[in-house]
Amino acid sequence: MHFLCKKFENVKTNFTYEPNNKNYKIKNDDDFKKYCTNNNCVTEIDKINAGCLYLFDAFFGNSSSFKDLANSNINIVDYIMLWLSYILSLKNNEYKNSLKYFYSASINSDEKYKKAIDYIQGNSNYKDLIVNKHDLTNDDIDSNIIANLYDAFNKLCDIYTEFNENSPNCDKCLTKANEFANKYEALNKDSNNTYGSSYNKILYTLSTDYNKLKDKCSNIPSITEIATNSYAQMSGYASSSSIANKLFIVLSIFGAIAIFLGISYKRKNKKYKEENESLIYYSKSSDYSMNSNNSDIF
Repeated sequence: MHFLCKKFENVKTNFTYEPNNKNYKIKNDDDFKKYCTNNNCVTEIDKINAGCLYLFDAFFGNSSSFKDLANSNINIVDYIMLWLSYILSLKNNEYKNSLKYFYSASINSDEKYKKAIDYIQGNSNYKDLIVNKHDLTNDDIDSNIIANLYDAFNKLCDIYTEFNENSPNCDKCLTKANEFANKYEALNKDSNNTYGSSYNKILYTLSTDYNKLKDKCSNIPSITEIATNSYAQMSGYASSSSIANKLFIVLSIFGAIAIFLGISYKRKNKKYKEENESLIYYSKSSDYSMNSNNSDIF
């Protein structure tokens, strides 16, 4: 989580919105310009797109970054979409609050989002990672809601920064943890927190990462669980135990079928044998009866 927050801090620090001239500005474009045509981000969409692609490359660019830096956690996509939604909501223009517009203008048309990734199950490129998690063709979340979710994410990063995983200090992050817990509880009670919505998925991911810290710091406040079992942390790597379990289930099914067929065969075979014995007995009885009758005639 600390590495994740550092990458987002780089975007937050260097990628800003200037309300006076109503433009986005990249202060230091060293990490972003390579995602723009001729290393020059001209339009507002170009700038936003550069920040988005930078984050995807940071966590999903190759198998090593996904496994070691992202901890094989696909749910980081939720945070990238949260940042994207927040940035889009700042500017009052034709694509304010419009993930749908950005999806059409960039994600669905920019070849960089089709970068092949064969190390994340069920996803062949960045675009798959996005659309498999969120339906960007739906109406967007209200800008105020996005701002509150984004604030909760920043508070969570503040907690992890103060906690310092290299030298853990639970007492130091207690104040920030209380702030996050209060923010989270308010968001969890919001009427927009409906099952299956992007809001619900992002909130679930926030709660999951907070509870990971709660496991290390028992003194920070507990938070209410989200009533869903659909967004469990997903990994692009199938564990050997998972594969073994699936194989065991498949073999068990085949074994059960074989046993069933074997029992069925034995029952049918027994039935045929009994029928044959009955026929033989009937035949012998008939012969005996005929012989007896013949002896009486002669």
